[in-house]
Amino acid sequence: MLNEKFIRVLNVDLENGKLEIEEREDLMLYLGGVGIATKLLQENYRSDLPPLAPEQPVIFAIGAGAYIFPVLTKTVAMFVSPLTGELGESYAGGRLAMTLLMAGFDAIVITGKAKKQSFLSITDHNAEIIDARAMWGLPIGEVGRHVRDRVMHEGRSAGKRSIIRIGQAGENEVAFACVCVDSYRHFGRLGLGACLGSKNIKAISVFGNRSLPVMNQKKYFKAYQQIYKKCTTTDMMAKYHDAGTPINVLPLNKAGGLPSYNLQAASFEAADKICGDSFAEKNLVRKVACTGCPVGCIHIGMYRREFDKGHEYEAISVPYDYELIFALGTFIGVDDTDSILTLINEVEEYGLDAMSAGVCLGWVTEALDKGFITTEETIVDLKFGQVENYAEAIKHMSLGTNQFYKDLGKGTRYAAAKYGGEEFAMQIAGNEMAGYHTGYGSLVGSAVGVRHSHLDNGGYSYDQSMKEFDEDKLIDMLYEEEYERCMTNSLVMCLFARKVYDRETILDALNAIGWELTDEDLTKIGKRIFQAKLQVKKAMGFNQKAVKLPKRFFETPSMTGKLDEETAYRIIQKYTKKTDALLEEIF
Repeated sequence: MLNEKFIRVLNVDLENGKLEIEEREDLMLYLGGVGIATKLLQENYRSDLPPLAPEQPVIFAIGAGAYIFPVLTKTVAMFVSPLTGELGESYAGGRLAMTLLMAGFDAIVITGKAKKQSFLSITDHNAEIIDARAMWGLPIGEVGRHVRDRVMHEGRSAGKRSIIRIGQAGENEVAFACVCVDSYRHFGRLGLGACLGSKNIKAISVFGNRSLPVMNQKKYFKAYQQIYKKCTTTDMMAKYHDAGTPINVLPLNKAGGLPSYNLQAASFEAADKICGDSFAEKNLVRKVACTGCPVGCIHIGMYRREFDKGHEYEAISVPYDYELIFALGTFIGVDDTDSILTLINEVEEYGLDAMSAGVCLGWVTEALDKGFITTEETIVDLKFGQVENYAEAIKHMSLGTNQFYKDLGKGTRYAAAKYGGEEFAMQIAGNEMAGYHTGYGSLVGSAVGVRHSHLDNGGYSYDQSMKEFDEDKLIDMLYEEEYERCMTNSLVMCLFARKVYDRETILDALNAIGWELTDEDLTKIGKRIFQAKLQVKKAMGFNQKAVKLPKRFFETPSMTGKLDEETAYRIIQKYTKKTDALLEEIF
């Protein structure tokens, strides 16, 4: 907590309605964000219980410099993932980090299950479990309006309030249900929505109104201005404001690294129709930013939807980015911007992780075509590019309409193990693949990443930057980047700003607000957190050496050529030696 030498933790026991505030000096060793969240997860999770047991914790934490400096806008959530059965870790922007800081909490630990369907209201004075039975079954957009009406009536201004909520997918405990944050941001991956649904929590409202003085204003403003100028007057973050991440569509397509048609191909013939420029020209209506960010990378697209006969239309606005264009576009053969926005809106309203949803639909489409499943199970006939039927399937997946969709709601790995087609079920250690088929970096990086995400160690970027493949160099890169991101995710920094926040800048910023850290300290913090994550995963039963990669990764040539299965597994084995050694170190 700013100006303090402790971490303030709010413990919420939903079962008994009990609240407890702790001031933990020991957690300062973990800096903030993912560091303190990892330690709190390690202390509170139950290895003898399934992921959605009421006793399992859901943890939210903000970083050491949250909202105090530009682009330190994220909140981390940590939980036991119902999708993978082990460590769940997800990040979201919006206003949540600011409001938690203003409410006076570095972290929140939620355990138990509310006695009735509820929403949790957190302020700088109190936390309250409020009846939300009337909201159960409502889509995400409507839930936000209901909660806003409720908290606004209690005199809490919109600017200092954040609302996170789940949709019907979370209520039905779909293993990859997401959590919407302030309309346009999400805790997307690994099933946090199911965790909240299992606890009978439809939404969480956070309101804070504290004043936060900075002790050394001269030093603080100097550090702030340097960071602000990097963000706004250099090209370090310019692309994220301009076309945004959809700018990646055409270069990846040209290079042969864009997963398409359930990775039956790594390029898409209509990529020019759904690239960043196409969305900008046809659908872009505005750009918005997370609170505390001067960049504005959130691109909002609009499409028109007919809701009744007689030319009755409404305009629908939804956020889009590269990962959504991949998952609900190229991966399932959808080749126009309006159709992709239509599917994005469906997953938004039902509360599904768009990436997992799209990859699941890719597997279903191919499994149906090859006879592993039938239309009696899928209810609608799914073929690549059929937007209306995909929208219907998203609804069935969210609601668990029949046994097949209940099974699909447990993820691609589970469904393929039951119905067949594991060789083309595009998941990595249970988490559906991301939008990169660039080489060993993206594949192995996701396999060994502690949350099996392409964002753990940036493996896909190494594929694109390495002129000549060197597996030992790749292993070192993945390992070093993993603990480096553990450190930066304790700030918690938007990863778009990773070039802005080099080591020198991080030290200048933190030391300007009272931390006394060195470069060596940052390394120790990163390794300490990485070690704690590995300990959690090991205790949860995860065996890195036992990861089985679908054959399709080795059949469809990547951006760097056809991948060799033996080489991929050898890299995993070598990497595991490094993480095993880290587990023996003392910090």
